[in-house]
Amino acid sequence: MKKNIVSFILISMCFLLQSTLLSQFKLGGIVPNLMIVAIATTGFLLGSEEGMWFGFAFGLLTDIFFGNIIGLYACIYMFVGYLNGTGEKYLFSHDLKLPLLLIMISDLAFTNVCYIIFFLLHGKFNYLFHLRSVIFPELIYTTVFACIIYPFIHFLFEKIDKFDAKRSGENYVAE
Repeated sequence: MKKNIVSFILISMCFLLQSTLLSQFKLGGIVPNLMIVAIATTGFLLGSEEGMWFGFAFGLLTDIFFGNIIGLYACIYMFVGYLNGTGEKYLFSHDLKLPLLLIMISDLAFTNVCYIIFFLLHGKFNYLFHLRSVIFPELIYTTVFACIIYPFIHFLFEKIDKFDAKRSGENYVAE
């Protein structure tokens, strides 16, 4: 329960940061996708079900505030949370490679789905331009922020586990 509350607060903070502060500091018109980072991290630290629900809820919030189609971001973020949650059993405690790889794949999938829905279906076929000017810069920018955000969230969850183990009288063993 504590992890769910912490996840809710962290994803809310990422939503607010992405939509307010970071939109003022665009690099080449690109803002890092902190929602992908937070939802993917929640997915593979808490599991598929929690990742799916957090993805859906905050995707719906994104749809309401910024979307043209209600439910689009909710579906995309829901799948991101769920699919990253399937990687929970392969997650090792302090290994940053798998989480970063999953976040990168999630961001690539997200930007490609957005390209298909917002551009390709409207007859704009210049994929290489979009790849060069939007997809790759956002991927790099998001990955840099993921290198900062993921260890912080993982650290918080370890502290919660230690606190719960100490409180219940069990011996805590880090993964």
